[in-house]
Amino acid sequence: MAKISASMVSELRAKTGAGMMDCKKALSEVDGNIDQAVDILRKKGLSAAAKKAGRAAAEGLIVSAGAGNCGVLVEVNAETDFVAKNDGFVAFVQGVAETALKDAPADMEALLACQFPGTGRTVAEEQTHQIAIIGENINVRRFSRFEVPAGQVVSYVHGVGKIGVMVELATEKGGDDKVAALGRNLAMHVAAVNPQYLNRDVVPAEVVDKEKEIMRAKAKDSGKPDNIIEKIILGQINKYFGEICLLEQAYVIDPDHKVGKVVETLAKELGTEITLPRYERFLLGEGVEKRADDFAAEVAAMTK
Repeated sequence: MAKISASMVSELRAKTGAGMMDCKKALSEVDGNIDQAVDILRKKGLSAAAKKAGRAAAEGLIVSAGAGNCGVLVEVNAETDFVAKNDGFVAFVQGVAETALKDAPADMEALLACQFPGTGRTVAEEQTHQIAIIGENINVRRFSRFEVPAGQVVSYVHGVGKIGVMVELATEKGGDDKVAALGRNLAMHVAAVNPQYLNRDVVPAEVVDKEKEIMRAKAKDSGKPDNIIEKIILGQINKYFGEICLLEQAYVIDPDHKVGKVVETLAKELGTEITLPRYERFLLGEGVEKRADDFAAEVAAMTK
């Protein structure tokens, strides 16, 4: 049997627009023959759904699943926000989230290859099935899965699936209601403020250097002497970290305290250690090119 390479799968996807796993499976059936694989996809009706797969999908839903020490965020995109209210689409997104939670796939390829609940199809196959039923391009775009040995993973979804946040709190008292409440409040903080980094230690050096360069140029333009400029930059860079780093941001619920201090305070109250090792924030359609056409005009044209 011929080895099915990534380039062969890519070529078949370019020809048909079918899903990656469907392309790989079709190629395997015909020992890598591209033309015969195209015929297989057409016979299965996947090429019809594939015609829709080239269309921009920047709407959809972000959902969360899980509780306790494990959770997931999933974003699934569609072409219009009407589909986000479709019961079938909502059930599909929730099914993807539950699959990611249960099977713990390592990446998107692994998630798409997982069995979708109650269908006998993979997630990729179910995605194609839903495209054919709903009539819009649907794309399981990304997911994030947190699991902590001891602690809480708390999720928050804002605006009917428009923003999703997941926060991990590592602590031996993960089952404490106060830990859960803090986790939810921190997730809401992340949703509102959108920190770029967890703390200053993970901010790339080139980002810091560029910011200092801008600060230095502004200070020089104001006529400040060099020895004063460096002191100014030190103060400004600390303020900059306070704007972009979660643990150094002013807590939205209590702006007089920084997020890191709020976590420390609860740890002292409970007599245990609590850390915030990571968080995830999804903004629906972020980075996806949205449709530029006038949807109302399109509907009007269809009724003529």
